[in-house]
Parts: sequence; structure tokens; C-alpha cells
Amino acid sequence: MIHEHISKAFDNELNELRQSILAMGGKVELMIANSVKSLVDRDTPLAERTIALDHEVNTAEVSIDERCLELLALRQPAARDLRFITIALKIVTDLERMGDQCANIAKRAREMNEEPPLKPYIDIPRMAHHTEVMVKEALDAFVRGDSELAIKVCMDDTFVDDLNIQIQRELLTFMIEDPTTISRAMKLNYISKSLERIADHATNVAEMVIFMVKGKDIRHTIA
Repeated sequence: MIHEHISKAFDNELNELRQSILAMGGKVELMIANSVKSLVDRDTPLAERTIALDHEVNTAEVSIDERCLELLALRQPAARDLRFITIALKIVTDLERMGDQCANIAKRAREMNEEPPLKPYIDIPRMAHHTEVMVKEALDAFVRGDSELAIKVCMDDTFVDDLNIQIQRELLTFMIEDPTTISRAMKLNYISKSLERIADHATNVAEMVIFMVKGKDIRHTIA
């Protein structure tokens, strides 16, 4: 009876950990959407709020790290539960770095909102949406232990990489044809690269989910 009580309490603690990670991920997803929206809509107050939200993401990382370490010390989990908690420690690091990238995008948007727009923003919002979906699906895969969804996220990274390359080439053309566009084009280049890095972090999360579920490390093996 005591063992059952301890087991149920531990299950509840693991579920709380899942919910905390999902809440942190939700903030990151919001930051991705709003950082690019602040650029497209030229909404500087939204950019400022996005930058401020990064502090909440940082605080969540510290809190979840502490909780994971407590569970490791007090519960001494084994097998899959151990993998779950150790992977959670790594995932929140990736989420925190995503938040940093979003804050950086919002800072560039804040600067660009003071200048005439270089071009209509079409591909960058597409890239942001796809990246946001990758983050959501990577976290869903983690919570559900869904390795197939995690594999899909890894494969979807190619779309973001290709779109980033396309944007870089287009921006290079702008800079060559009109040197007065260089400053704005470089900022858009930075934003595109930041989104590509967020997608890379989502891929990291997905790869860790596959390890958690299958016990197989596939990092650097998916083309």
C-alpha cells in the first residue's frame, strides 16, 4: 500500500513536470509568433512585450531544472522515468535558447520598424509559422512519448533550412543591386537565421524524444 502511494505520488510529480515544460513551450511558441508579427505589423510595443517575455522563459528554465534535480535526488528513478527526467533537463535548455532567439528577432524588428520596409514580408512569416509548428509538435511528441511525431519534426527541418537559403539569396540580390538596402537586408538575414536556429533546437528536442522512447541516439544521423 505504501509502495502504491509513493508510485502514485511520483506519477503526479512527473505529470506536473510535463505540464511545466508545456507551459514554458507555450511561451516560446507565443514568442515566435509575436516576434515576427511585430515585424510584419510594425508593432513596436508587441516587440517590447516579446522581449520582456524572455525573462519568464528564463525563470521557467531555472524552476524546471531545480524540480528535475529534486526528483532525481529524492525518487532515484530508473529506466524510462530516468530518461524522461534527464531529457527534460536538456529540453528546457533548448527552449530557453529558442526564447533568446525570439527576443533577438524582436529587437531587430524594433529597429526595422523605425525604417521604411525593405520588401513585403512573405517568406519570413511562412518560416516562422513552420518553425512554431515544429516546436509544438516536438513538445507534443515529448509529452506523449510519440517517436513517429518526433521523426516527422526532424524531417520537417529541411523545409526551414531550404527557406532560409532562399531568403538569404534574395537578400543578397537586394544588397548587390542597391547598396542602400544593406543595413535592412542584414537585419532580415539575422531574423531568418534566428528562425532557422529555433527550428534546429526543435529538432534537438525531437531527437531527444526518440532517444527517450527507443533508447536510440539518432543525433547527426538524419539527413
